[in-house]
Amino acid sequence: MPAGEIALLVNPAARGGRSLRLLAPALRRLRAGGREVSVLAATTAGEALELACTAVAEDPAALVAFGGDGLVHLAVQATAGTAVPLGIIPAGTGNDIATALGIPARDPAAAAATVLRGMTRTIDAVLIDGTEWFAGVLACGFDSRVNERANARTWPPGMAKYLVAVVQELRAFRPIPFTITLESPAGREVIEREAMLVAVGNTGAYGAGMRVCPAADPGDGLLDVMVLGAIPRGEFLRTFPRVYRGTHVTHPAVTVRTATRVEISAPGVVAYADGERIGPAPITCELVPGALHVLT
Repeated sequence: MPAGEIALLVNPAARGGRSLRLLAPALRRLRAGGREVSVLAATTAGEALELACTAVAEDPAALVAFGGDGLVHLAVQATAGTAVPLGIIPAGTGNDIATALGIPARDPAAAAATVLRGMTRTIDAVLIDGTEWFAGVLACGFDSRVNERANARTWPPGMAKYLVAVVQELRAFRPIPFTITLESPAGREVIEREAMLVAVGNTGAYGAGMRVCPAADPGDGLLDVMVLGAIPRGEFLRTFPRVYRGTHVTHPAVTVRTATRVEISAPGVVAYADGERIGPAPITCELVPGALHVLT
């Protein structure tokens, strides 16, 4: 890859292929700014990761993810711990990471202009079990079980299958016994309790605007850990919508802590980070300060 060239990682399937119509204005804006752009189009997650890692190894001016949080998650695997800046042109459904970083989420040309300005912000990233990075939020419990149900369905299409999965999981869900070990500059704490949901936030929101860790700051060297304890189903239905405003943290069943390292153990729980399936607990999340350089 020629020096100074931007590598643009694209997922043609994002939003069912609808995001491709946003690609042309973004490319025009980048090229109008005098930058050479190499488009890396991937059809699978594995291919996207391979293309991203190969591009970063050639030291481009930036690796830019054109897509949603899932594609950003893949780009983070390639750029975390390197000097190559990560750019984001949001074109997915949620775009929570871009929103947290102040990148225009509904205007690809404006996001491309942000890339061209080349202003770099250094932020933290998180290593899961020492092998996989995330930049946004990792969560497990009720929401991850909904994801498991939805991902196993082939019908109905789109977001409708998630609504079906929510209804199904509400009928079956029982609070989960969690053991959460937190390490921070203040010391070590172990939380053992039945809970509906545990979230570890480097940024504040996931799931298209759910502000699960509303005070999380990706540059403060700390993770925010939110635990929603066991509550009756009706109370859960009344409380959960408050996550969109971030006011759920005042509920008496909610515990919020900060940490630099988090171990989560629970039976039958699968974790998701940046909206992507990670795998079953137990898992360990370790903050790496300043691991990412992001164009913001």
